[in-house]
Amino acid sequence: MKLALIGGGNIGRFLLQSINKDGLIPNAKIIGIHTRCQENAQELSREFEAEIYADVESLLKSDADMVIEAATVEAVEEYAASILLAGKDLVVSSVGALADQGFYKCLEEICSLNDTKIHLPSGAIGGLDVLKAAKSIGELDSVSLITRKPPQALPGAPLDKMHVLFEGSAAEAIELFPKNINVSIILSLAGLGAEKTGVKIISDPAVNKNSHTIEAAGSFGKLLLQVENDPMPNNPKTSYLAALSVLASLKNRDAMIQVG
Repeated sequence: MKLALIGGGNIGRFLLQSINKDGLIPNAKIIGIHTRCQENAQELSREFEAEIYADVESLLKSDADMVIEAATVEAVEEYAASILLAGKDLVVSSVGALADQGFYKCLEEICSLNDTKIHLPSGAIGGLDVLKAAKSIGELDSVSLITRKPPQALPGAPLDKMHVLFEGSAAEAIELFPKNINVSIILSLAGLGAEKTGVKIISDPAVNKNSHTIEAAGSFGKLLLQVENDPMPNNPKTSYLAALSVLASLKNRDAMIQVG
C-alpha cells in the first residue's frame, strides 16, 4: 500500500516513524509528504526517504493509493474533495471539518460517485461502537462529553485555577477550539450529530493529562466511559491515543476480519 501524507507535525512524524522505519504495517510505505514548511519537509524527506510534494496537485498525480491528512481542519476543507475525486481514499485526522453537514454530505456524494472512502480514526476516545449500535435502530437518546485538559493546552485558559472554558454543543465547540476538541465531532458522527451532542471543556492546572468523560443513554441502557490520555511528547494539545488511532485505521484497512 502506497501512502501520501499531508502534514509534518507530531502525528505525521509518528506515522512516518511507525510505517517507514518500524515497519508496523506490512507492505506499506509513506512515499511522499506535503507540508507548508519546506524546511521541515526537507528534514522529513531525508530522514524517512519520502518524496516531497510541493503542492497537493502533484500529490494527486502520484501513485499513492491513500492520502493521510494529519494537518488542520482547513487542510481538509481545502483538499478533501479533490483527493477523493482523484480516486484516492482519505484518512482524516482533523475530523472537526466534518462538523459542517453540507460539507459532510458533499464528500459522501463524491465517495459514492468515485468509489472512494473516507476513514475517520476514533481519535482520543472510545465507546463509538456502543453509540453506533444504539443509533442503528434510532434508540440513542443523549450523548455528552466532558473534556478536562491542563491550561497550557487550551488557548485563553487561566493558568492558576480550574475554569469551565466552554459549555454548549459540539458544533459550537469545534468553532471555538478547532485544534482541541476533535473528539466531540467523531463522537457526534457516531451518535446524534454535532447540534445534539453536549460538550463541556474544563481547564484544570491540577492535571497533566487530557481526559474525556463520555455519557450516553438510550434503549441499550447507559454508558459512562472515561479515557485519560497522555499527550504526545512536546505537544500538550495532541493526545498520543489520537496518533495511535490513525495508525490503527491504516492497519485495519485491509483486515480480513473486522472487529466492531
